[in-house]
Amino acid sequence: MKHFTLAAGALLASVAFTTVAQAQTTLSMWYHGAGNEGEAKVLNQIITDFNASQADWKVELQSFPQAAYNDSVTAGALAGNLPDILDVDGPIMPNWAWAGYMQPLQIDEAKIAGFLPGPKGYWGGKLYSIGLWDAAVALVTRQSILDELKLRTPTLDQPWTGEEFMAALDAAKASGKYEFPLDLGMAWTGEWYPYAFSPLLQSFGGDIVDRTTYKTAEGTLNGEAAVKFGDWWQGLFKNGYAQATQDPADRDGGFAAGKYAFSWNGNWAALGALAAFDDTVFLPAPDFGAGAKIGAASWQFGISAKSAHPDGASKFIEFALQDKYLADFANTTGLIPATKTAAAMTENYKDGGPLAVFYGMTEANALVRPVSPGYVVQAKVFEKALADIANGAAVADTLDAAVDEINADIEKNGGYGH
Repeated sequence: MKHFTLAAGALLASVAFTTVAQAQTTLSMWYHGAGNEGEAKVLNQIITDFNASQADWKVELQSFPQAAYNDSVTAGALAGNLPDILDVDGPIMPNWAWAGYMQPLQIDEAKIAGFLPGPKGYWGGKLYSIGLWDAAVALVTRQSILDELKLRTPTLDQPWTGEEFMAALDAAKASGKYEFPLDLGMAWTGEWYPYAFSPLLQSFGGDIVDRTTYKTAEGTLNGEAAVKFGDWWQGLFKNGYAQATQDPADRDGGFAAGKYAFSWNGNWAALGALAAFDDTVFLPAPDFGAGAKIGAASWQFGISAKSAHPDGASKFIEFALQDKYLADFANTTGLIPATKTAAAMTENYKDGGPLAVFYGMTEANALVRPVSPGYVVQAKVFEKALADIANGAAVADTLDAAVDEINADIEKNGGYGH
């Protein structure tokens, strides 16, 4: 009898253990940050905390190199084996949603009421993705340079006008101290172009595509304002203010080496600039007539359309939105926390912190890239047009050709659902 009791007890314990183990349904997750130890540490902590916080769901992570990530998602969609939780670059999300790769989130949107606009990914009036951070670009220089060149220090309320900006470049050029007055980051390609440079076009009054309908680029990418921007853009290189072709080493270390008076760069590089010079300052984008503009939206979390557990995936994403995790990502990566309350928990972005100015720029000047499935094509067309113009191509003809290519793609895809 004693042996039977022990056996029965062991059986009951085994059944109980199996029941608990089976209660946690596995949620697969793909992430773009393979090799980034800082991001991995924070994300793995979120996953560990979530898995331990409840008995229903267990998230398992698979990371990919960023350069191969989007292609992996496309291949996974075609093969029908996407994970439950996807990582998606903000401007790419509408294309994935339109293509049927993603489904809307099932989270309480009251929880993101205090988020910056950029991390919120909407398509067709529905929230498809949400990010824990954003990124911002500023004009990086030194206070000693501004003082030496007798330049006004611009503010968010009173940025430099286009004329003041060009006068600053003229003063830097006339000093003879710099190889080029301005570092635009021309060593970088791909998404850098629409993220960093289309806001300058928008400040002139143009855009990549007409956002009132998203059905044409006519008049926005080749209208009077866009041609004026194109002439200005070409003049930066033709007149020796910036270099059309740049060594990657100069992009990484040229400002610190004193090769440039000003550098158009993101907050992710800000701590390095501060380490190089203790009088580094981050200036807002110039206003070329239609307001100062910078890019917005970074990587975000969403749910694949094929997920059988959108409720569990949404619970994980909602769990990740806690301020402590937003602050952890900011402290680890230097990116901008998505909420003011999370920013207050960081050394760099709290009021008075060395990078707090970037949070203000994002609040005041950030504009997301065109919210359209067609953006993935439009971004490449825009990049090629700006690279060609920088290298001397005729401005009006190049912009007209870009418009024709964008419009043909929109028509071929039935307007992309707009």
